[in-house]
Amino acid sequence: MRDRPDDLDEGLLRPALAAWGIEAAGLDYAPVGFGDFHWIARDGRGRRWFVTVADVRRQTFDGLRLAMDTAAALREEAGLEFVVAPLRAADGSTLRRLDRHRYAMSVFPHVEGAAGDFGDEPDAAARAAVIDLLAELHATPPPLTTPARPVRLAGRAVLEEVLRPGGSVPWLGGPYAEPARELVAGHAAALRRGLEEFDRLAGGAGEPVLTHGEPHPGNLLRAGERRFLVDWDTVGMAAPERDLWLVARDDADLARYAAATGRTPAQAALALYRLRWALDDVAEFVTWFRSPHGRTPDAGQAWQGLEGTLRELDAFVP
Repeated sequence: MRDRPDDLDEGLLRPALAAWGIEAAGLDYAPVGFGDFHWIARDGRGRRWFVTVADVRRQTFDGLRLAMDTAAALREEAGLEFVVAPLRAADGSTLRRLDRHRYAMSVFPHVEGAAGDFGDEPDAAARAAVIDLLAELHATPPPLTTPARPVRLAGRAVLEEVLRPGGSVPWLGGPYAEPARELVAGHAAALRRGLEEFDRLAGGAGEPVLTHGEPHPGNLLRAGERRFLVDWDTVGMAAPERDLWLVARDDADLARYAAATGRTPAQAALALYRLRWALDDVAEFVTWFRSPHGRTPDAGQAWQGLEGTLRELDAFVP
């Protein structure tokens, strides 16, 4: 996130790092990503770590802990070197609470590399490299901690609420609230068709494999010829198309995956996961703009995301 969390005491971070044996001489906020908050910690010898603080109201603490433990096991036990996994604290944990209800912290190795952005369009060679990583991941036996990721809409209740007749009550969260309400109302027909299409497609997902969940360019680090996947909070068992729709762009990409795994991706499942992503994004942006917010860089990014996602839904759903 570009905006610092205004309700987090950053003074909690330094003593929390002691659980990893880190005495931080410096702690610099890193305005990257969207959803979690990040800092770069460094000690007196110049060693660095990447510190992530998550709002566990978006995913339960126990759910996030299972995801972090799974990522650690993939690196430590399965030997997947492209997994940027959380480091274990002295007690073996990968996630520690910073307060009683909201924030939890993980610590990662600091990997030197160039990250992409969510909206980047990688060329064929870059896509092939990621497809090869996914083929290896999908063939890996899941650790016991691996969460199930059933095909469902996390934000369905939010969408159904704002699409109900009489749902034109003003939104009062902040400067984007009423414009967002009007924008969603203008795309209500596409959202309703999207929910219907999601229900029609939902029964067609195939056998589950171990998936990353969000292998888009923003979660890929390039270090020379090597590629690393970050942000494993969405790791879990699901159909392979959960990952592939974000990477594959043509028949050659899908053929490469099929040749590596013996599994031919299903077009209906690719469409299902693409639609699920869009609908859940709209629900998350709606929740943002109905809640207290200001005219900040993150709110502006969320507004652009809402506009773009609704345009995509107009074009995507029949």
